[in-house]
Amino acid sequence: MNGVPMVTLANGVAMPALGLGTSPMGDDETEATVTAAIGAGYRLIDTAENYGNERGVGRGIRASGVDRDEIFVTTKFNERWHGFEEAQQAFANSAERLGLDRIDLLLIHWPNPRKDRYVDAWRGLVKLLEDDRVRAIGVSNFKPAHLDRLLEETGVAPQVNQIELDPRITKAEERRYHTEHGIVTESWSPIGAGGDLLVDATIGDVARAHDKTPAQVVLRWHVQLGLIPIPKTSKLRRLAENLDVFGFELSAEDMDRIASLDRHGEGATDSDSFGH
Repeated sequence: MNGVPMVTLANGVAMPALGLGTSPMGDDETEATVTAAIGAGYRLIDTAENYGNERGVGRGIRASGVDRDEIFVTTKFNERWHGFEEAQQAFANSAERLGLDRIDLLLIHWPNPRKDRYVDAWRGLVKLLEDDRVRAIGVSNFKPAHLDRLLEETGVAPQVNQIELDPRITKAEERRYHTEHGIVTESWSPIGAGGDLLVDATIGDVARAHDKTPAQVVLRWHVQLGLIPIPKTSKLRRLAENLDVFGFELSAEDMDRIASLDRHGEGATDSDSFGH
């Protein structure tokens, strides 16, 4: 199909090991970028209700000419849909906007613990999975404490937790928790969300040693850790570069040097206080 390996989720569903993030693009830019990305070999496309571009994602998939079954589509819903029936309505809304009758991975976007409805929303997702409306279910920005509640109150672990993660926000504790519970870690803003990570001297040294770009080295770091990064770009050259990270390998020393950039939580978004 293409050169991207697959990661097998706990329920046996295969998910591409790297994908395209689409925030914060509007519908028109998203349509063009998704079409180009699929042409370049991407098969995982990530969107969300909050991005306001699900229609653009659907149009881009249809314009690509690639069979729908080859594309893995992820979307996420906002806190207004936290509830059993509400989560099922969120699915219907996103499916309509995407123009799809099935969503591959549906996520609760933020736990919003002050609302205290994410467990009910999770029960709604479990029902969607049981009804084969979605192929996999998960969460985004959930801490181990939030995940504990899902497990304690429903007995069902998410297949995926999509969290903010890059070499300066390594989330080691969260990753260990995920591994122990069979949850795949997906990284949003994997190359630093427009910050100065890609001009860091350590990243530059490793990139030069491998004759790769800084972004390629950072994305390779994610992949070697077993994470699924979803970098966002609308530039054609960057689309190809970001996908071309499966033909080289970082040494253990490289991995340690990159991990040494960790700021131990400084600068990370706190999902106990932020969410939508």
